[in-house]
Amino acid sequence: MPEDLELRPGLVIPAAELRAEAARAGGPGGQNVNKVASKVVLRFAPLASRAFDEAQRARLAERLEGRLNQAGELVIHASTHRERLRNLEDARRRLAATLLAALARPRRRVATKPTRGSKRRRLEGKRRRGEVKRTRRSRPEGD
Repeated sequence: MPEDLELRPGLVIPAAELRAEAARAGGPGGQNVNKVASKVVLRFAPLASRAFDEAQRARLAERLEGRLNQAGELVIHASTHRERLRNLEDARRRLAATLLAALARPRRRVATKPTRGSKRRRLEGKRRRGEVKRTRRSRPEGD
């Protein structure tokens, strides 16, 4: 694989850390699918990569915990296209998107108070529902 993978400016995965293999795939291609290896399996070990600092590795370990195999690799399979090159591009694009999503810092939640109108509507709904239930109660005979 000749090219480094740029996730964003200043964050580049060296090509030497990416391993791409070709395999035969199902899907479109007719009889050609039985003889041409167009599926791409892209492997990358994010926790051993020199591209990330310790904080980024820790975040990746936490966020990608269920996606890493026993060897600590993130494995991407791409077989939607008939050409190996397009599948390779697709796998690289998906790897970059997965890593960027895992590296993104979650936004801090800003605590807000309910508005006066929302409180009023909630209480009015509860009153209305209570009234419906009250009218459904059975009354003793003789009333």
